[in-house]
Amino acid sequence: MINLPNFLALVRIGLAPLMFILLVNRDISLFSGIHSSWLDYFAALIFVIASATDFFDGFIARNWDQKTKLGAILDPLADKMLTLAAFLGLMMMDRANPWAIYLILTREFFITGLRVAAVSEGMDIAASMAGKVKTVLQMIAIGFLMMSWPFADLLLWAAVGLTLYSGYEYIIGYTKKGIL
Repeated sequence: MINLPNFLALVRIGLAPLMFILLVNRDISLFSGIHSSWLDYFAALIFVIASATDFFDGFIARNWDQKTKLGAILDPLADKMLTLAAFLGLMMMDRANPWAIYLILTREFFITGLRVAAVSEGMDIAASMAGKVKTVLQMIAIGFLMMSWPFADLLLWAAVGLTLYSGYEYIIGYTKKGIL
């Protein structure tokens, strides 16, 4: 069933490739005559809108009792598609360190795989506080990188550190629950 939180996750899934196109396909005729900084602004706006849907779909699902199995799969998938599009696009533009992106994405896919496995076993695995803060820090780093603002690299590496730490927390938690 497609409820409002699931619809918002689907919107996020749809916005991810649009943002990616704005980041990496700057030479197509559709964008001729548009200064590249405007493409950065549009990509960042799409990212902010998509990131807001992440907050609202979780808030609505929890507070309006609209959690579903589909949502438990769609939400992390949408999150990963959005961060994948942003980080790969930024890396392709030489705005993000490839090693930082590799470390972040490896952790993201590994933990997402574990979460999906847990959901398929009927376990409800809530995001840890470190995981939530990691997501916010990644979003801030992505915004700074998109806009080429100062301290973007520092924020990216801080996000890498917190991403790896929260992954460690998840692995310990999954081990205690018998998933690993």
